[in-house]
Amino acid sequence: MIKGADYLVDGSSAIAKEFQIPELVIGLTIVSFGTSMPELIVNLLASFNGNSELAVGNVFGSNIANVLLILGVSALIKPLPIQRSIYFTEIPISLAATFMVGFLANANLFLDVPGLSLSQADGGILLFFFGLFMTYIYAVSKSKSGLMDIADSDAHLENLPRSKSVLYIIGGVLALFLGGKWVVDGAVQIASFMGLSETFIGLTVVAIGTSLPELVTSAVAAKKGQADIAVGNVIGSNIFNILWILGLSALIRPLPFAVLSNMDILVVVFSSTLLIMAVVFSKEPKVNHWHGGIFLLCYLIYLVYLVNRG
Repeated sequence: MIKGADYLVDGSSAIAKEFQIPELVIGLTIVSFGTSMPELIVNLLASFNGNSELAVGNVFGSNIANVLLILGVSALIKPLPIQRSIYFTEIPISLAATFMVGFLANANLFLDVPGLSLSQADGGILLFFFGLFMTYIYAVSKSKSGLMDIADSDAHLENLPRSKSVLYIIGGVLALFLGGKWVVDGAVQIASFMGLSETFIGLTVVAIGTSLPELVTSAVAAKKGQADIAVGNVIGSNIFNILWILGLSALIRPLPFAVLSNMDILVVVFSSTLLIMAVVFSKEPKVNHWHGGIFLLCYLIYLVYLVNRG
């Protein structure tokens, strides 16, 4: 997984330099899709097998871990400068997607059945908005105002032939996928053996396991000084998880939604809001070392809450 993350960051950065595409856009698309593959595979398998609690818990747990755990660790390694578009556009999109899932699950607009759920129609709505998000990313990549100053980042970007860059990305994604799958398979077996609930497994063991690619990728990117990839990867993955992965999972099979999951939605909202506040109330738009410490402390408190919740 570590080597896969290394290759993915190098290959993506080289393509960003060659085509003059912002690292932020690369982080929000190629890297986010690659590091979200474990969540996608786990959720597709969970949906096909009828393990809805695992699918929903995995998405919410991963999104919480992405901000509090991954950005926390990355910021401890090196302060992360945050672009204006991140906290004015991408994070609000992530928040809107989270509120949309909460509304659709609690409103039960398209199913006349007892209990809460995400119906197949709800899944279609989420996928529709995912398409709009990808259209927005495409527009940003084509906009001159969205392009970073490539010269400023030349020191961080490795010169690679295009074919080698593509091989790096493909190899990195495959390594991340296999590594993530092995970690999750082993962790789920251990957790099941210990008699833990499916929801608890989804929110903790599986969520952290499937977030390991984002953790390794963002940590490597932060160490290399590529903050846009580190931050874009996390925010992009959160949007992918909510709109793409949860939407596709619900489209395959309606997902029963536990009322208790609303608390996890609030924690997702809290973590994104905390990120915005950390940036807005700092002297410079960046996530500093001490912000990272606060994020990790909040994540630890959330894990303690989950254990007490059972």
